[in-house]
Amino acid sequence: MAADDICPVDDPKRGVNVESLQDQTAAFDLSFREVQPVDIRVKDLSLEVDISPPIWETAPSQIWRHLRGKTTTDARKTVLDGIDAYMPSGSLTAIIGSSGSGKTSLLNLMAGRMGMTKASVAGTTTFNGDANIESVRSAYVMQEDVLIPTLTVRETLRYSADLRLPPPTTQEERHQTVEQVIMELGLKECADTRIGTNIHKGCSGGEKRRTSIGVQMLANPSVLFCDEPTTGLDATSAFQIVRTLKRLAQKGRTVIISIHAPRSEIWSLFDNVVLLARGSVLYSGLSSRSLSYFESHGHVIPPFVNPAEFLIDLAAIDNRTEELEAASLARVDFLKTSWRTEEKTEKEVLGSRKDDEKSIARAQAIPIARAVSFSRQFRVLTSRTFKTTIRDPMGLAGSLLEAVGMGVISGWIFLQLDESQAGIRSRQGSLYTSSSLNGYLILLYETYRLTIDIRQFDRERTEGVVGVPAFLLSRRAARLPLEDLPVPIIFAVIFYFMVGYRLSVGQFFIFLALTILTHYIAITFAAVSIGISRSFPGASLVGNLSFTVQSFACGYFVQSNQIPVYVRWLKWVAYTFYIFGALCANEFIGPNGPPEGQLYDCPFSDDPNDPACTQYTGRYIMESLGFPPNWIWRPIVVLVAFVVGHYLLAGILLQYNHFAMDIAQARKSDKDMSTGVEKMAVRPAEEARKVVISLDKYALDIRKRGLFGRGSRTLSILKPITAEFRPGNLNVIMGPSGSGKTSLLNSVARRLHGSLSTQYRVHGDMLYNGAVPSESVIRSVTSFVTQDDDALMPSLTVRESLRFAAGLRLPLWMSREEKNRRAEEVLLKMGLKECADNLIGSELIKGISGGEKRRVTIAIQILTDPKVLLLDEPTSGLDAFTAMSIIEVLKGLAEEGRTLVMTIHQARSDLFQHFSSVLLLARGGYPVYAGDGATMLSHFGALGYHCPQTTNPADFVLDLITVDLQQVDREAVTRERVQKLILSWDDKTFDLGRQTSHIATPAELGSLKRQMLPFRITYPLVLHRSAINFWRQPPLVMARSMQVVGIGIIMALFFAPLKNDYAAVQSRMGFIQEFGALYFVGALGPPYLRVYLNLHV
Repeated sequence: MAADDICPVDDPKRGVNVESLQDQTAAFDLSFREVQPVDIRVKDLSLEVDISPPIWETAPSQIWRHLRGKTTTDARKTVLDGIDAYMPSGSLTAIIGSSGSGKTSLLNLMAGRMGMTKASVAGTTTFNGDANIESVRSAYVMQEDVLIPTLTVRETLRYSADLRLPPPTTQEERHQTVEQVIMELGLKECADTRIGTNIHKGCSGGEKRRTSIGVQMLANPSVLFCDEPTTGLDATSAFQIVRTLKRLAQKGRTVIISIHAPRSEIWSLFDNVVLLARGSVLYSGLSSRSLSYFESHGHVIPPFVNPAEFLIDLAAIDNRTEELEAASLARVDFLKTSWRTEEKTEKEVLGSRKDDEKSIARAQAIPIARAVSFSRQFRVLTSRTFKTTIRDPMGLAGSLLEAVGMGVISGWIFLQLDESQAGIRSRQGSLYTSSSLNGYLILLYETYRLTIDIRQFDRERTEGVVGVPAFLLSRRAARLPLEDLPVPIIFAVIFYFMVGYRLSVGQFFIFLALTILTHYIAITFAAVSIGISRSFPGASLVGNLSFTVQSFACGYFVQSNQIPVYVRWLKWVAYTFYIFGALCANEFIGPNGPPEGQLYDCPFSDDPNDPACTQYTGRYIMESLGFPPNWIWRPIVVLVAFVVGHYLLAGILLQYNHFAMDIAQARKSDKDMSTGVEKMAVRPAEEARKVVISLDKYALDIRKRGLFGRGSRTLSILKPITAEFRPGNLNVIMGPSGSGKTSLLNSVARRLHGSLSTQYRVHGDMLYNGAVPSESVIRSVTSFVTQDDDALMPSLTVRESLRFAAGLRLPLWMSREEKNRRAEEVLLKMGLKECADNLIGSELIKGISGGEKRRVTIAIQILTDPKVLLLDEPTSGLDAFTAMSIIEVLKGLAEEGRTLVMTIHQARSDLFQHFSSVLLLARGGYPVYAGDGATMLSHFGALGYHCPQTTNPADFVLDLITVDLQQVDREAVTRERVQKLILSWDDKTFDLGRQTSHIATPAELGSLKRQMLPFRITYPLVLHRSAINFWRQPPLVMARSMQVVGIGIIMALFFAPLKNDYAAVQSRMGFIQEFGALYFVGALGPPYLRVYLNLHV
């Protein structure tokens, strides 16, 4: 479900308005201070990437051929080729092109956000003549939203404003600016809704996107880079955002955006446009001159066609057939050559050296705004971390329950120890448990949490708004009263008294102080681990190896005087040596104990000087462990130094160990896939068993329980909807962000699952062919394409992803060759030929483009040959040509007799004609229209709202049913209009129009159930897939292998050679204990496996 669905919204029936967006004017200005004007010039910018795989992923035969100098293939790929562009201050420049054309790569290079070890960059990007981007104030809106899920939209923007708006802005000014940004971006109705996650729903995808843009707008930058700022937004919201960016540009800023499919009204806002095709420029200059330029080269734009769609179609490579591919390649090569000839005479477009001199002079007149002070950073981050920790009850409860659980379980194991020889030995074990095991759990838990939280820090630090000291210190200050003190105190109180240590106030508080220091050492070393590696496998490798050294050198498993001399020095750098030693001294000697220490239950005498009682004295125990008797205060001082030293080391690592985006390596296929394209087998429609989905007054509510069942509230997500989705057609659900489109789709697919605090309630009926389907039938006949592409495994290629999916999803009767053939057919059909052997990629490793990932996700679902295919924003993030090609593929699938239902935000004009059935929802889940797409405009025309012939019908209806939240005076007018449209549809009787010939019995529906493939088929495929995915992740391979190798080396260093005397008995027991810990190496996989399974179950 999309969070737009649970935003507390005002009832649209209060009122609504009318008027075209083009008639709207800027009613207010964002209260930003004047900025430094910046002119940007890109000169001959090129990017080449070494696509040869790393040595650990290269076959031995290829390595041998390379060593012999017989390698003939070119191992470099040109991503960008000689880009020239000029973006003056006060302008809005759009970088457009088909998917994979290099838009994001160009934006990242210009913004200085791409650091690659296997790439070479030529050319320059200058800002007022200076090649250093740090000389200007810039901001970057990423394609993916990096937001804190437990904060509301208003809180997110307020914290961002506090961190980004420098002196002399006041708090009142910052809050005023935030409220204006909320109004400007249409976030008013979800301003107090939490961002949310895929599991705990909050804002919708469009609302998250607008919030991300708002965060960067608050930085008040001179240069604003936006990577796909309109992805995931409806057409009206997209226009409003680009209009906002245009206003920012008109105030002197330089705004550069990459964009896939802008509507025609958005095109009119662009000052400059850069058109890319396969990394080369086809045009770079004023948008007003672009159409005349291409007309002079034989490409005339047809009437009533969006200029952006026209240009993107010119630059797209159609690889669905060899003929189309050859024609499009020839066209692109001709345009590329023509532009290189033309740009030599485009001096007025590209600018001159005098322009740079003028811009430098203007820039010197306005000083660069200062960054916020450390004190403000510390206050803001502390407040934010405190609030997010409080709002993460499971995380906070996990920390506290860990303390209670470890205290109770460990205390139960060592419950009320006596003072015999066995009791003394058990006391040593209990002290070791207190000194290391509890701290180890804290270390792993904090490491895992940091792998999540560090993404926000990395983004903010890259933007220059947060420093390392403020991040580290505020994290501890915020959690001091919540975790850092309660956790060790709870553990110490429970464990100390359950074990039965001496009831001495001094000894207890020393034990408590040492437990607190153990906690702080663990969490500070977790920061060191994250400074070395951002991934959990890599960070846990550092933590586990460190803990292994700690456990060996602490003096428990191997007595410190029995450790081999060549590693004995390690005990002085192992903090557990000091903790364990201080705890032993506190128990066996005491802070003010006698010289012989505590005397335990000696059966022979009560005199500690009695030779027969020597083994029962604390001094003897300390000597046997290799510790000096007075070993309390010095270790405490050293442990404090460890805490400070760990945090200093973490700060240095975070300061200088940057993690920049890289590019994944392409993989050469063993076979040439450039042969003819195979078509998917088309079954006659009459042979396909069709499924008609009917909704009869279908509504959805969500009930959220308060704490202990108090304060429960019910939110209405979808109002009663009556509609019919027919097979053979494209059934489209449209509406603005927050209208409940994704929620309806998830509900139809039975993908909404409640929790202890949340319950979904469905009202009305959903029928398949007139019968109520069971849950198993719905899951069997339905495939669902999610709005994101998180389910793709990053280390598989596109072809491998499809082949493995085919092997696991297609029926048992198909042979492996037939399944692979099916995967190849879908691969070519979806336009994935060129990237078939490229890795999917991840956040840190850039593989295929966002549009290509979207197509892979859709292709995997197409493999299953579903009767019902539900798609959530299938064209989101795709360029116009790719979106059209996907719609054509989906239309072909529908014509085979399938029922396709999809939500869509931005539909270009030539897509709308394919929409056979349209369900239109207003914000709040109110149905406004449900019926044939061909009659939709006449329905609104009858109500007095006529669509102009030059306007995209999809944009027209979305503008019509959207409440303008940017201006107070227009809000009431637009609400009145939407109310009229809602009421007019409520009064309309709707006939489902069921076709009795298609009505199926429940038994027939049951026959559509699919059976899971047997274990003997799925296990080898999953094992093979996991092996490939594992081997292609060097950090994970290193983590798993080096864990074992490292532990083996350390054990050999500390234990070899094992002796046979009395003292060696304890060493042998310690060896067995440490060897048993190898099983824990397998704990690295589950966090990633769990995420992947959640997305597939």
